[in-house]
Amino acid sequence: METAIRGRIALSPTRVINPKTGDKNSVCRGPCASRGILMSISAISSGKGGGLLEKPVIERTTPGRESEFDLRKSKKMAPPYRVMLHNDNYNKREYVVQVLMKVIPGMTLDNAVNIMQEAHHNGMSVVIICTQADAEEHCMQLRGNGLMSSVEPASGGC
Repeated sequence: METAIRGRIALSPTRVINPKTGDKNSVCRGPCASRGILMSISAISSGKGGGLLEKPVIERTTPGRESEFDLRKSKKMAPPYRVMLHNDNYNKREYVVQVLMKVIPGMTLDNAVNIMQEAHHNGMSVVIICTQADAEEHCMQLRGNGLMSSVEPASGGC
């Protein structure tokens, strides 16, 4: 049986084995001391029971902080919500456009004008589709600037 080891194998959080040199006394300094240690062990055999064994990636995170995988997973699974802008007879059109550009990240002048026009002609318009927490925050900011807005679940995807 032939065994191949790729990468470094952890002996402790700061000590690792370098498989190429066999050095057990090398101290891991810098980014590898705070990151997960990647390790892959493979076994190749010509007889029965041979196969590939891989050890999973160990990812360490600091306390109170989620890993990137958890963040991506939660964003993908969170149901989308719409922030709706309602027409009112109190605010001028230019002011509505300014507030939209100030409150909504990445809002361009053209998009803000289109949203304002749609709300003016149809009574309401979709401002943005995002997670519930973000939608509620945007809605409160719009209301704080004197605009009428609401949040509702979005049917379908973002």
